[in-house]
Amino acid sequence: MNSQIFVNLPVANLPKSRAFFEALGYSCNEQFSDDTAACVVISEHIHVMLLTHPKIRDFIPKEIEICDATKAVEVLICLSCESRDEVESLVRKAVAAGGCTYAEPKDYGFMLQHSFQDLDGHRWELVHMSGMPS
Repeated sequence: MNSQIFVNLPVANLPKSRAFFEALGYSCNEQFSDDTAACVVISEHIHVMLLTHPKIRDFIPKEIEICDATKAVEVLICLSCESRDEVESLVRKAVAAGGCTYAEPKDYGFMLQHSFQDLDGHRWELVHMSGMPS
């Protein structure tokens, strides 16, 4: 059985966050999207649920604060890419869509790593590893 992953992220402005990820080339699964959530399809097995703050409150205890990812690291999301060009292309698209980089690219020879922050400050690492199975 192939498991799927659904990463749930709180977002301040759902339409802007959805547009950001669509600008990176990802689509949304409308079956799981509405005015409180958008299901971004990263791959067949990876999805990102962009949830408004009131919506994410439905899933967490009320006394727990929603992390301000611009001020604290809540999670570091790492995605593998099929090529070095894809790594750099996604970072360029993220910056053009209003995100920013937070570290210089690192080339380890066998692996290229680069990163960006989305509109809510969530940190995304992109890597291409030579010889990595697809």
